[in-house]
Amino acid sequence: MILYFSGTGNSAYTAKRIGREIQDEALDLFDKIRNHDHSALSSKRLWVVAAPTYAWRIPRVVSDWLMKTELEGARDIYFVLTCGGGIGNAGAYLKRLSEAKGLRYRGCAEVRMPENYIALYDAPGREEALALIDKAEAPISAIARRIGEGAVLPGPSATFKDKIQSGLVNDVFYPVVVHASKFRVTGACISCGKCEAVCPLSNIRMENGRPRWGKRCTHCMACICRCPKEAIEYGKHSEGQPRYVCPKTVEAPVYKNNEAAQ
Repeated sequence: MILYFSGTGNSAYTAKRIGREIQDEALDLFDKIRNHDHSALSSKRLWVVAAPTYAWRIPRVVSDWLMKTELEGARDIYFVLTCGGGIGNAGAYLKRLSEAKGLRYRGCAEVRMPENYIALYDAPGREEALALIDKAEAPISAIARRIGEGAVLPGPSATFKDKIQSGLVNDVFYPVVVHASKFRVTGACISCGKCEAVCPLSNIRMENGRPRWGKRCTHCMACICRCPKEAIEYGKHSEGQPRYVCPKTVEAPVYKNNEAAQ
């Protein structure tokens, strides 16, 4: 079973592509994380977790959910992280997480996808994004092939810089940067409530037709990027910048009982 978390679609696309190639179910964790649903899951084949990279590690909302949820059946677990630049030393932390859950860590692979973290970086336009995704197709297929064969995902080698980024920088990044105080809504808002609906932490509430952010933000960028009117800004950086939602979709087959169709 493939478990994925995705704010703007990169990890969803990657997870479904892998699911289609290895003929396995891809399960969106959005509702489970939003509803604090930690009921046990079962997989007969293996586990694959696909997620974005936040400050050179798996998002804390995903690691926290994994630690609180019983994964039954299969004992092998793979991780696939989408990123704009690199995943640093994320694999070392994922190995520890796997061992803490009694699972056999089978490696972590990175997939370079279009940048979506418009709180700090510029997202590409549609054509550039499509070109970047096309470039990612071969690596995704190679990762899926290795997973399907039961081979270990080697992952990138971690440099000293990677270790600092995934360690010290990640520790500082969350308390200093990951908060919702810089989000604001403009007059273009049509009170549709889309931002409230796409927040995985229920951190947005509509009040008098306008969104208000709470204190549980994870910086997934779903609210600002999925707003149909681009009526949400993040400080000054997002002004005039393109929003990003993965421009490609894939429908993965659904396999009941986690078994491939015969």
